[in-house]
Amino acid sequence: MNILVVGGGGREHAIIMKLAESSRVEKLYCAPGNGGISRYAECFDVSATDIDGIVALAKKLSVDMVVVAPDDPLVLGMVDALNAEGIMTFGPNKAAAIIEGSKVFSKELMKKYNIPTAKYETFSDSASAIAYLKSENSYPAVIKADGLALGKGVIIAANEEEAVEAVKSMIDGRQFGDSSATVVIEEFLTGPEISVLSFTDGKTVVPMMSSMDHKRALDGDKGLNTGGMGTIAPNPFYTKEIAEECMNNIFLPTIKAMNSEGRTFKGCLYFGLMATPKGVKVIEYNCRFGDPETQVVLPLLDTDLVDIFEAVYKGTLSDMDIKWKNECCSCVVMASGGYPKSYPKGLEITGLDDKGQVGGVFVYHAGTKYENDKFLTNGGRVLGVTATGDTLADALKKSYAAVDKIHFDNAHFRKDIGQRALTAEVNS
Repeated sequence: MNILVVGGGGREHAIIMKLAESSRVEKLYCAPGNGGISRYAECFDVSATDIDGIVALAKKLSVDMVVVAPDDPLVLGMVDALNAEGIMTFGPNKAAAIIEGSKVFSKELMKKYNIPTAKYETFSDSASAIAYLKSENSYPAVIKADGLALGKGVIIAANEEEAVEAVKSMIDGRQFGDSSATVVIEEFLTGPEISVLSFTDGKTVVPMMSSMDHKRALDGDKGLNTGGMGTIAPNPFYTKEIAEECMNNIFLPTIKAMNSEGRTFKGCLYFGLMATPKGVKVIEYNCRFGDPETQVVLPLLDTDLVDIFEAVYKGTLSDMDIKWKNECCSCVVMASGGYPKSYPKGLEITGLDDKGQVGGVFVYHAGTKYENDKFLTNGGRVLGVTATGDTLADALKKSYAAVDKIHFDNAHFRKDIGQRALTAEVNS
């Protein structure tokens, strides 16, 4: 099969490398791709949100399958356009992708179908939002932009001053464009966070290996929210009991709810969860593979990814027996200094081989370009330095040893990825 992957980050690099393991794959393409991806797949300079351009490229290349990985093109309806041309596509259609495209939709879905989540209200004018904050007087408070915001549209306000500033900057200042014209204000939940990606064909749901993301920019979960500074898998807080609770109270009810709404979800559905003292609750849904969760989940997959994608498309997922390796995986993100705010681009990266790799680990490229036989930085999150091991401690040791070998000016990474998980493992 010839397969086109849409997107250009670390998640797409991880998908491409797992697809490359399949004996069924002949040629891999990516649009737009990045420097690291270009060493493994033929890349084309077509934007991930250019629906007409991607459809035209898929037809020109006569591909057998397209994998639409990022949220934006899914929410815009790229899968619908590809399916209309008879092209086998992995990813939800526009009607289903709204589960991530609108926080208001997803919260109302959970309320309607009794899926556990945080208490919330939605607002489109700042005065009403501020009045609600003052009446609740409960901090920290969580303020979320309704629409897509590159994983950065969530502000956890420690006090009224911060909350009022967040509301004004989102609604009045359009901090995230039209995505923040409406905001959701939620109660702050406490407990371990758990990420569970799942394959679903709209009938069957198969959770993948659990993982733990590290969203804050700085050690000790300090600093601004980012798209993710590192991940580990499996998540030690995701016990058998919690897995069963999630399947019964969250996973299956969500699939059924989407079917009841006439929005059957086929693709990868991401559940962002929190194990609170009052049970597991949904923090958020994503309509696609998480980034950087994918970078630690897919290396542990022991079943052909092409077979899974095809089964999801054809609605035969229940016929599959999806297997996982009995190992641990860690990913440490190396970011540009200044991320998630402003940062320079075009800095030379040293310590990588001609494939953009370091021996003993796999380096997923997120924001790189390849020019004149050199890898250069080209984004906020630059590299995801990933390793597997028999234990999480083994995997982390390899990841950090490789990080020490890689250099670009003002590189920033967290030094405590996986520490909370290691402590949990010891205590269990």
